[in-house]
Amino acid sequence: MSDMTQDPSGTPQTPSAWRKRLPLLAILIVGVIGAITLKDHLSFDALRDNREALIAFRDSNYLVAVLGFMAVYVLIVAFSLPGASIATLTGGFLFATFPGALFNVTAATIGASLIFLAVRMGFGARLGEKLENSKGMVKKIKDGIDENQWSVLFLIRLVPAVPFFIANIVPAMVDVPLRRFVISTFLGIIPGAVVYTSVGAGLGEVFARGETPNLGIIFEPHILLPILGLCGLAALPIVLKAVRGKEGL
Repeated sequence: MSDMTQDPSGTPQTPSAWRKRLPLLAILIVGVIGAITLKDHLSFDALRDNREALIAFRDSNYLVAVLGFMAVYVLIVAFSLPGASIATLTGGFLFATFPGALFNVTAATIGASLIFLAVRMGFGARLGEKLENSKGMVKKIKDGIDENQWSVLFLIRLVPAVPFFIANIVPAMVDVPLRRFVISTFLGIIPGAVVYTSVGAGLGEVFARGETPNLGIIFEPHILLPILGLCGLAALPIVLKAVRGKEGL
């Protein structure tokens, strides 16, 4: 008997191929379990109820608090667990807007890179090869992304409506180089991270008033318009290429 199985497309799957998918399967399993079991622990209420203990621990063990916070943030992002927004607020609450934003951006980039690599290892490389060898509209979309990788990568990070999880896995499926992914992720999430970190830095007053933070602040005009301006700059190379392409017809 053969030790190979086949995927739905009929392609033989060796044991080594399945081993490559283990990290992605682990992320999916842990993500589902975490979504069920941790939703009450990674919440604004949990942060409010434990704020004094967190501050006391930070004051007495600052470096450990920074490393521990970033490790938890990396795990939240890497396993797509609930609570990424709360983690960002916590970074601001514990460490102020700066260096809190730096800790948040760094941890989020590391976590995003881990899930990117897991997807790339499991499916991305083979899927990218299939897309490259495809024809018609699918091939045109793939070529469009390849020709404008930097712009597309920055756009999916800057546009608030694009879920962070989607922005992590799509580049892995279209054969984006890891270096480009890391750079665009780190720089692209800075605007949103600074906004939410600054909200977290003001949580002391919010707690004192017995209120909840306004996480919709990023959609307010004085914040959204500058971010949309950055989106416009990121999209400019795509527009210019399209215009030049039409002029060349």
